[in-house]
This record gives sequence, C-alpha cells and structure tokens, in this order.
Amino acid sequence: MTTTTQGEIATMVDARCPRSRPCARRQAGRLGVLGVVCLALALPGCSIKTMAVKTMADALSQGTSSFATDDDPELIKDALPFGLKTFEGMLDTLPTHRPLLRSVAAGFTSYSAAFIQPEIRGLEDVDLDVARAQKVRARRMFIRARDYGLRALEVGYPNLRQKLMQDPKAALAKTVKKDVPDLYWTAAAWGSAISLGKDQMDLIGDVPIVDALIHRALELDEPWDAGSLTEFMIAFESRGDAQGGSLDRARTYFTRTMELAKGKRISPLVSLAENVSITNQNRAEFDTLLDEAIAFDCDKYPESRLVNLLAQKHARQLKALAGALFLEEK
Repeated sequence: MTTTTQGEIATMVDARCPRSRPCARRQAGRLGVLGVVCLALALPGCSIKTMAVKTMADALSQGTSSFATDDDPELIKDALPFGLKTFEGMLDTLPTHRPLLRSVAAGFTSYSAAFIQPEIRGLEDVDLDVARAQKVRARRMFIRARDYGLRALEVGYPNLRQKLMQDPKAALAKTVKKDVPDLYWTAAAWGSAISLGKDQMDLIGDVPIVDALIHRALELDEPWDAGSLTEFMIAFESRGDAQGGSLDRARTYFTRTMELAKGKRISPLVSLAENVSITNQNRAEFDTLLDEAIAFDCDKYPESRLVNLLAQKHARQLKALAGALFLEEK
C-alpha cells in the first residue's frame, strides 16, 4: 500500500493562493522574513525573541505559493530541507503555534512522498541495502510528520493522542471543519509510515486510527483541497481485505477525485495505476493510466505545475519498472 500520493504535495506548496498583486506582496514579505530568521533564532531567550519568531511564524506558515508553479522539482528538493529545519527551530520557541506545526507536518510528509518514497522501487533491483535504508529514512520522516500533526491537533484537543489509542472515533467526535488540514496531514503521514513499515507491528496496529482520522475529515469536508481527501482513499483502500480495504471502493474514490480535481491534477491516475492496477495485475489499464499522465501538459495549469511534474516523473518510473511489476506481459 502506497498511502501518500503526489496529490498530497499540493498543500505543501499552497497552490490555492491567487496569482494577484496582494499575493505577490505577501510572497515578497515572506522572502524578506526568511532573510532574518537566523538572526531571530539567535536572540537571547526573552519575550522580544518570542514576538519576533511569532511574527515570522505567522508569515511563513501561510504557505509558499511560488513553489507550486515551479518547473524544476530538483530545485525544490534542494530548497525544502532548509525551510523545514528553520521551521523546526522556530517551534522550539513557539511549540504550540498550530499553523507552523501544520506546515512542518505537511512539509515532512510531502518531502518524503515526493522525493524519497518514489525512488525505493527502482533501488530494490539495483542495491537492496540502499533501498532498505531509504525505506527506513522515509518511514522515519513520515513518523516525524505524524508527530507534528498530532501536536497541531492537540493544541485544540489536549491529550488527543492518548485518546486516539483508546477510542479513535470518540476522540475525534468534537473536531470541526477547520481541523480538516491537520486531520489530513496526520492521517497521510501515519498511513504512509504504515505502508513502509509492514514489519513493524506497532505501526500495523494503528490502521484503525488512520481510518478514523481520514473518515472524520471526509465527514467534515469531503471536497477539501480539490479532492486530496478522496485521493488519499485510493491508496488507503488498496491496503487489502485483511486490513479492511477494498479495491472497488478505491475505484469509487478515484472517480470522485477526478471530478473534484477538474482535470487539473494527474496524480489520481498514477495512484490508481500503482495501487489498484498492479494489485489486479491489469497491465493494459496500468499503461493507459500512466500514458495519459505522461502526455499531460503540465504548463496548462501553472498553479499545479510542480505537483503534476512530480506525478509525471513517478509515472515514468513505474513504466520503466513494469516488467518486474507484472507476472505476465499484456
């Protein structure tokens, strides 16, 4: 089960910010703020430092919309670690800053999903030891993101983590629509860690918690972020009958995601191919879905350019591995 899809990267780069003059001014302000981050973090431990860091946290956690339109995924790959470590440093001063916690949860989830996890399949045939090391690294990054997501939720719901372990549905009953982003990123990170830790029994036992998190988000705001919740379910439902999954439901969620995405995002195609077509050993469907994704013009919707470029890259990786993924040729 591959639980985190390329569609999840959309919030990492906050593509929803309109390309308007106010947005451009906000973006310029964020860049200026970044220039003094290190200075603020070096200030003595006092209220002035806290105020300075909070001002920066408020600005930076609003998103980085310029990432979404970028046409160079490798540039973004190189840029993100600095930002994530900067945010973590700011959390030392503002440990309950919920927007910042959310940004870090989203950032670590997206970085692992976009730049580490997709490489693992190909490495398995080249260097199994390296593949295993990367799998461990990706899993640890997802767990790191999960913990930040839980911290974000606990700002509004104290002791939520402990309550989730006891009765997930009851623990989430009081959550509201504004909690959906935190519910999503926590579920995405946790589910992805599980998918990479099938030999970790402590993680496997957490599937009901992920199920409760994502279904609560769906109850509260099913269309959120142009189908990110339903796209998550394509992969999550592919986890197998033994864990309560259903490939038929995965297809239903695929159809709904395509409706909500309105043709602007190709990651649902890649997710269905990877999580359902391979499981069903349907090579013809696999090729059709990936060919459609690869043929897509990523410049058609600039606000989703980076997400779609990453999805295309993964589609090409899967196509190159098709001989090993299917028992028989089509």
